[in-house]
Amino acid sequence: MVPSKQSDASLILPYKTDFLQACLSANILTFGTYTLKSGRQSPYFFNAGSFHDADLLSAIATAYAHTIGDFLAANPDIPRPDILFGPAYKGIPLACCTLLELRRIDPSTWGKVKYSFNRKEKKDHGEGGGIVGAALRDTNVLVIDDVVTAGTAMRETIEIVKKECGKVVGFVVAVDRMEKIPDANNDDEGPRPSAMGQIRKEYGIPTASIVTLDDLVRLLGERGNEQDMERLQTYRDRYRASD
Repeated sequence: MVPSKQSDASLILPYKTDFLQACLSANILTFGTYTLKSGRQSPYFFNAGSFHDADLLSAIATAYAHTIGDFLAANPDIPRPDILFGPAYKGIPLACCTLLELRRIDPSTWGKVKYSFNRKEKKDHGEGGGIVGAALRDTNVLVIDDVVTAGTAMRETIEIVKKECGKVVGFVVAVDRMEKIPDANNDDEGPRPSAMGQIRKEYGIPTASIVTLDDLVRLLGERGNEQDMERLQTYRDRYRASD
């Protein structure tokens, strides 16, 4: 799989632009005022659950596949993944469609890679257990999810994989919000890392995203959407992570 090339750091890679355009045209990425779990008022919202038709699934699978290709090429020390893992629930279709796209692009590398996901509740009949798909024991696991804000789901996934005797070798998400971890006392003053930055620091696990908040701000500027761009810039400046 050939890494994507970009000659000017100020430009957005074509697959990132295509992904953002698909999100905007399908109202998967919307602008307004949205209350997050942290209580913050966000000027934008990304809903990966809205990738529910074949064209949109193809768009996000293509973006994930190119992101993973670039991620692994830039980090040659990462062990080759044996499994793509999609945390329940939104991660499940993301892992499946992405693995199909990776296999389409590079069958020799990805043709025998497996997928897996967890159950929210363990099954006590039939095959039983809390994992569906390939077993995680003694495997290198690349995790695919949608958006990370506080990092709680990432830690839960690490523990799930560890309990099954696998090893998480990387996290890939759709959107990196680039914002500091919410404070337990709702004190947003002072520097703090992002959730992804904290995972990198605590566990030494590398991370990647299809796009970042910076990419979105840049695209809105190119489209002449000044009002939404300025609201995103204000939000980014207020909650920017230290990493």
